[in-house]
Amino acid sequence: MRFLKAGIVLLIILFNSCDLNKTAVIWTDSPEAALYGEFFNTAQSQYKVSVRYIEFPGAALLANGGKTNIPDAVIARWLKNSTMNTAFRSLNDLFGTNKLSRNNFYPRLLSLGRIDKHQYLLPVSFNIPALIFSKNSENDFSWFNLSNQFTIDFNEIKNLSSKYNSQSRGAYTRMGFSPLWNDNFLFITAVLNGAAFREASPLAWDSIALERSMIFVNNWTKEINTNFYADDEFTYKYFIEPPEKLIQSGRILFSYMDSNALFALSEEGKNNLDFRWLMEQNRIPIAEDYVYLGIPKKAKSRKAAGAFIQWFLKIESQRQLLEFSQNYRLNDNFFGICGGFSSLTQVTEQVYPLFYPELLGRMPPPDNFTLPNIMPGSWGVLKERVMLPYLRERARKESTEEIYPLDSRLNDWIRQNR
Repeated sequence: MRFLKAGIVLLIILFNSCDLNKTAVIWTDSPEAALYGEFFNTAQSQYKVSVRYIEFPGAALLANGGKTNIPDAVIARWLKNSTMNTAFRSLNDLFGTNKLSRNNFYPRLLSLGRIDKHQYLLPVSFNIPALIFSKNSENDFSWFNLSNQFTIDFNEIKNLSSKYNSQSRGAYTRMGFSPLWNDNFLFITAVLNGAAFREASPLAWDSIALERSMIFVNNWTKEINTNFYADDEFTYKYFIEPPEKLIQSGRILFSYMDSNALFALSEEGKNNLDFRWLMEQNRIPIAEDYVYLGIPKKAKSRKAAGAFIQWFLKIESQRQLLEFSQNYRLNDNFFGICGGFSSLTQVTEQVYPLFYPELLGRMPPPDNFTLPNIMPGSWGVLKERVMLPYLRERARKESTEEIYPLDSRLNDWIRQNR
């Protein structure tokens, strides 16, 4: 992994040495985009791109007021919010005969980048939640019978986990699943229960639905795993190994993973594992860190940027990129295109299974995908420093009165980051 990252950094340096008068400068928070730039530069001779890694490209674009050091394209997370709405130009001219086709994209992802009749952002990639388990579970346990070959819901997870649990001398030696094992599972549970996190000043949510989701987690823990103390005791004792190892050893039945983490597991890590997409009430939530791209209004090399986008969002181009990743074992570290499923329906449903055989016939219908609400540009940091710590604490308490309130935590964070 260290040498791979060093190679990507070297590619970025080489791109930056190009004559900027003939190149489109691309800012990205996806290191693998440097490889996409290399492909584009060798695939044709008319235009070049120079790829620069920046941790938060959207924030960097806004920091200088759009006056200096403007990139010609941005490929990143957290581009869709009110502060970024005026930063990008319309991309309508990229569609048409012999150009991009709207029909090639997942419709809901494409619509998220559109305001009125103008397409300001184009979707690149996305991820969805999954539950992993051993392929041998059905053979090893007569009661293990999943109702759907594609998805799994909360009730089924609870039911099967309860049957799997085993205790010795009052302590669990085997546990099916706990919602407390993964903070992102707590977040997804809140989302599926209607918490409706969304951009405001900077964030708003449905407090009643959020509390309902935490009561749901509380009851789950007490009904299936006795109480929080027994649950945490098991975690502290056995989670010295990664979840996939605990599944393979039989210590746990299920583990939660986002699709990018699942398909970036090593061959050893994926050995003997199967999965189901997490779905509740016919909804599979798309993770809020989806990747989009856009061309800033004051970009200087718009033609070069547009040429790169036209090439990058072609089905054949992405097939070649996936093939390169497989040949050089980049799939061991990066999943798919920019760390997720491609926004191009045909690529995800027909091309990905050639490189990720586990996906053959396993993608759910697009109608099941639900988009997250628009989040503030600071959401990546805000989630890690405010939201997840709150959910982690609240999930282990009987009521909100026992912990520091979420709105107070948010206000503290705002004051510290002015």
